[in-house]
Amino acid sequence: MLNVAAADRNKEPILAVLRESVSVKKPLQALEISSGTGQHVAYFAQALQNIIWQPSEYEHQYLHSIEAHRAHYHLHTVKPAIHLDVSLPHQCWEGIQPESFDLVVNINMIHITTMACTEGLFKGAAAVLKPRGLLLTYGPYGVNGQITPQSNVDFDHSLRRSNPEWGLRDIALLRSIGQASGLFLEKIAEMPSNNKCLLFRRESLV
Repeated sequence: MLNVAAADRNKEPILAVLRESVSVKKPLQALEISSGTGQHVAYFAQALQNIIWQPSEYEHQYLHSIEAHRAHYHLHTVKPAIHLDVSLPHQCWEGIQPESFDLVVNINMIHITTMACTEGLFKGAAAVLKPRGLLLTYGPYGVNGQITPQSNVDFDHSLRRSNPEWGLRDIALLRSIGQASGLFLEKIAEMPSNNKCLLFRRESLV
């Protein structure tokens, strides 16, 4: 069962945003894309027991960790983790059906994956979310072409040295990509350690 310090630090602030953004009473279905170690979904499931969670991950080592967290905490509202390549069309997402989720959560993925993954995230989320469903992304972002503070500038440079296709994405770019799929940036929540939560709402068909 893997644990990383960053997930322990940010799980409570992200949970606070979730509590403000989704119902804590009526039954909901949530998909977490890029669940990592499983710490987030385990924590959220214990706090928001009205939500049935579907964790997913690309890296097989993390799939085992997610299952370990699920078993350790006896999480009956968390389904078995599935392998998911977010860069592929949603039809390839392990049998996930269109318009089947109220919430999609994606934490600390966009800046450490290629643009194909970012574009796939928005296209896929738009397809699997119900009308008025919510996509929540968390991480560090650029704002109006600027990255601040210096620690985020340094982080962006280190990412691009590791892989030229990685790096902090600008919120304006993500807004544009979202709108192309029918997801509209509804709220930006400031978070600790110079991160943000971006909340995108799927447009209603009515």
